[in-house]
Amino acid sequence: MAIVKMKRLRVAAMAQEREELLRALLRLGCVEISEPDHLADGWPDFLRRSGSALAETKGEAADAASALDALRRFAQTKDGLFIQRRPVKESDFLSADAARRAKEACGRINGLTAKLTALDAERERLTAQSAALAPWKTLDFPLETQDTAHAVFRLGVCPAGTDVGALRTELSEAAAAELYPAGADKTQQYLLLVCHRADETAAMELLRRAGFSVTSFPSLTGTPAENLAALDGSLAENTARREEVLKELASCGGMRDELRLYADRLAAEQAQETGAQRLMTDGTVVYFEGWVPAGAEEKLAALLSGRDCAWETSDPAEEEYAEVPVQLKNNWFTKPLNMVTEMYSLPAYGSLDPNPLMAPFFVLFYGVMMADMGYGLLMMLASVIVLKKYRPKGTMEHFFGLLGLCGVSTFIMGALTGGFFGDFLTQLMGILRPGSEFALPALFTPLNDTLMILIGSMCLGFVQIITGMAIDVVKKVRRGQIADAVFDDVTWWIIYLGVALAVLGIGSPGGVPVVLAVGAVMLCIGAGRNAKGFGKVTAVFGAVYNGVTGIFGDVLSYSRLMALMLAGSVIAQVFNTLGAIPGNAVVFILISSAGNALNFALNLLGCYVHDLRLQCLEYFNKFYEDGGKPFRPLAIHTKYVDIIND
Repeated sequence: MAIVKMKRLRVAAMAQEREELLRALLRLGCVEISEPDHLADGWPDFLRRSGSALAETKGEAADAASALDALRRFAQTKDGLFIQRRPVKESDFLSADAARRAKEACGRINGLTAKLTALDAERERLTAQSAALAPWKTLDFPLETQDTAHAVFRLGVCPAGTDVGALRTELSEAAAAELYPAGADKTQQYLLLVCHRADETAAMELLRRAGFSVTSFPSLTGTPAENLAALDGSLAENTARREEVLKELASCGGMRDELRLYADRLAAEQAQETGAQRLMTDGTVVYFEGWVPAGAEEKLAALLSGRDCAWETSDPAEEEYAEVPVQLKNNWFTKPLNMVTEMYSLPAYGSLDPNPLMAPFFVLFYGVMMADMGYGLLMMLASVIVLKKYRPKGTMEHFFGLLGLCGVSTFIMGALTGGFFGDFLTQLMGILRPGSEFALPALFTPLNDTLMILIGSMCLGFVQIITGMAIDVVKKVRRGQIADAVFDDVTWWIIYLGVALAVLGIGSPGGVPVVLAVGAVMLCIGAGRNAKGFGKVTAVFGAVYNGVTGIFGDVLSYSRLMALMLAGSVIAQVFNTLGAIPGNAVVFILISSAGNALNFALNLLGCYVHDLRLQCLEYFNKFYEDGGKPFRPLAIHTKYVDIIND
């Protein structure tokens, strides 16, 4: 339950052993190769960045992802809410034959997908062409005919409201021309203009004033009906070919597991090639620096000692702490809190791991806010089922681990308040046995003991704040900052104690609260110790104002524990009451289930957000030093499979 101690690593090896060395480090999974970002500070001029096949590997990974997406869409291989990881032997994971087969499958599936895309594009083109020709289907006129020696032929459209009869009369008076209706729809009328070549200009000028615009089909020959028949045949052929491609894609569904394994392998190869880019080389030797956990140094030594390379490890100097990556080492109880820590910010190297210090408060506060046995049972069941069946990794593993811990706390607090989906059992028994009185035993209830819960919430908050100050004192004492610890934190403890004794009437001989007076003197000395002149006065005033308003504001923030407990309980009871109004058990269960599901979903998120706020804003600001960089070792990270030893 601490920040893992890191060692700086330096390795030099022969260039021909680069790939083998990287593969060995990848399988070892405990070395982070750092970026060569200080070329000007001691790197030999003859060293340059090593090349890699990263771009090619990324392309293959993109192909694998596209193939898997195609199977999800066309082969009905749905993943569900969670991906169920399957165990795979390491030899199968690294098998060259399996990779070759999967690559061929990717090519086949992506080829079929490209063919399907081309067919869809062709279908859209044919459909659009058919829609454009449909209004002209009654016109018995070859579309390729544009003109003759003495006449011109023009297809055109005009607005649906145009009086074509009047237009034809006007046109015949102005030119040797005639309009023939070919069809109409809600927006346009479709016309054929036959005009003497000498009168074309006059006829077109008159028609344009009526909204006539010319259209043409330059690539088509024959009548519209003939072309529509040909298009219908092409569409039918397109549909048949498309169905064949879809069937072939559906038949590829059995390749999903093989492609998933291939995708995970490519992810590992990407990690290896990314590491290869961070190596420095002159063509003969390769050199790199990085970080390794102190606990893994023996494993690394066993790996490197059997190779032709030179290497060394060293402890980072304090001025290098900003560069050192951070890895947290926690037990089953505190590890799920990595989700919270990583969301906020990792602690700086050389500081404190906040997870063990935060876990009891986070889990307890969540239970106080949710406080329902039914909701707690659902959370625990969801946690156990997902963790056992799907074995998620990373953030999802932390999330469901934290969900289970908070579920236990929620169940316990629900038992203390007598809540089981609100007053579900009480209302149900009232329907099944009218006149009966049934209620779960409760130590206190949100509706009847609101003031007590409010005071208890603020007391819990005060305990957490004092704990944060105590951690800060220990941290400062270890660093030799004893004066800061005394005047910044211990002083306020004495003031708090003095206020409590004064309220109780203890320790005040002659009406003077001695302990409080001592605290006030220490506050004046501490606040003004680094100021000069009149600045001492303003420093003391600022310390008093900030300290008093700060502690009251921080403690009042914890009233949200009571507020969310009360809100969740009231909403659940409202839905239960609504469901009980018809007096039918089935209707009651349906309405209550829907309402409690909504209440559960809202509280699941709301309690997490408010709990997170209390930890990050009220607790962490007392002692937490953030800004750590996550430790990202060269390792195999899989999404679909779990690798097991042969």
